[in-house]
Amino acid sequence: MSVEELVVVADHLLRIPRLEFEGRSEPYTTIHELEVLLARHSGTPGIVKAREALSLARVGSDSPQETKLRLACGYAGLPAPLLNVKTPLSDGAERTPDQSYPEFKVATEYDGDTHNDPDQVERDVKRAEEYQRAGWIEVRIMKRHMRNGAKDAVRKVRDALWARGWRPSQNP
Repeated sequence: MSVEELVVVADHLLRIPRLEFEGRSEPYTTIHELEVLLARHSGTPGIVKAREALSLARVGSDSPQETKLRLACGYAGLPAPLLNVKTPLSDGAERTPDQSYPEFKVATEYDGDTHNDPDQVERDVKRAEEYQRAGWIEVRIMKRHMRNGAKDAVRKVRDALWARGWRPSQNP
């Protein structure tokens, strides 16, 4: 497996499940538990790659594509986003963007195949309207934006951040 594929697996193991969808409320494991596991296997083929992947893993990605988007944006020098964190908007509305940059009011949403359902399209339109009313830029990423190393997706996120005043020198 590539480092990116290992990060996808690690993010899945670390993600906080949604009880209403999965019937569980605890992640499969923690970063600390994975660190202990890797420490016990020093010298095992692939351990260096596994450690690199774990250093890139984060709690919060809800899908492989969200992880791949986060990694692509990070490799491109964009700031680290918050991952699936509840975000208050206007009029009491609250959203949980896949990735967000609250200081710039930029929310990134990866819309996979489930977003083709007519009811989901309606919910997505409502989501976009709520972001707009609250002064946020919603960046919608589709499968086609992830082709070619996610260059189009990264460009869209970078453009939104740039429009809100972010500059590369602001990265920690």
